[in-house]
Amino acid sequence: MFAGEKIRSQIIDKKTKNIRMKHKIQITKAIGVLVLLLVVKVSFGQQDPMYTQYNFNTQTINPAYAGSWESLGFMVLGRYQWVGMDGGPHTYTFSVQSPTRNEKVAWGLNVISDKIGQEQHLSLMSDYSYRLRVGERSYLRLGLKAGLTHYSNPLTSYQQNPDELQETFENIDSKYLPNFGVGAFLYSQDYYLGLAVPKIMEPDFEKSNTNYSSYSEIRHFYLQGGYVFQLSHDLKFKPTFLAKAIVGAPIELDLTGNFLMMDKLWLGAMYRTGDSYGFLIQWVIDRRFRLGYSVDFTTTRLQSYNSGSHELMISYEIGSRRKWSTPRMF
Repeated sequence: MFAGEKIRSQIIDKKTKNIRMKHKIQITKAIGVLVLLLVVKVSFGQQDPMYTQYNFNTQTINPAYAGSWESLGFMVLGRYQWVGMDGGPHTYTFSVQSPTRNEKVAWGLNVISDKIGQEQHLSLMSDYSYRLRVGERSYLRLGLKAGLTHYSNPLTSYQQNPDELQETFENIDSKYLPNFGVGAFLYSQDYYLGLAVPKIMEPDFEKSNTNYSSYSEIRHFYLQGGYVFQLSHDLKFKPTFLAKAIVGAPIELDLTGNFLMMDKLWLGAMYRTGDSYGFLIQWVIDRRFRLGYSVDFTTTRLQSYNSGSHELMISYEIGSRRKWSTPRMF
């Protein structure tokens, strides 16, 4: 009899432990979902992809940059942010630009795939720019950007058991969002200054039967510039900046210093306010073909959970009309 009661007691204890474990798992899931929502909410502060090699990737934000190469040119860039963290942002960019028979007019095209966790943006944007001469060797380009973004965010996929909280969250998928933007780009051989708003419209999602509501795209304002100093015959120094801002969020500033040696090798370092620091290298081959690599390390609490962010960039130009004797500076 005593042995039977002991066995019954062990069974009850085991069931109690299983119930407590199940409750802990449910609580952990709930906390995880709350943290996820908080992260998603905060991430809207700076939503557009960030690039450490922004100097040579300006067309993605500023349509007026199209045509500044004065050649048919292609650029491919892959960014792997917070390597080592599950769901870290992965961004892939393809850009092409070309002048037309009318030397004042140029066009461009950008394809960007940006994925953070399960949230994904796939955008296709076209660019048009018109060039005005404002000095002997200075030009002002005015640009227009237009296209659409395919947005998806399967919220239920974050749950280990999608059926448990199906009524709380709904997937957002197969949403096509048209948009347009504007920009201006002032430049010469030695300097540049740009101002752009790549996406003016702010479409949002509202679920009538849930509490979930968010903007799918946030209006960003960009101001950038740089100047090339000739230190010696074989050494140039180019400091640059990129300021990003949205309404209701702190301004983010990227500061970069690059040295160009013998018109072949770029070496530089960057600092992003409140976020990260990094290093850049780029090899210029025959003035047309470029290979670039950069790495940056976050200064936030995430630094303990990743091994940095990495970018690889390749660009190539065909049939340049540039009359400058030195390679393109930006």
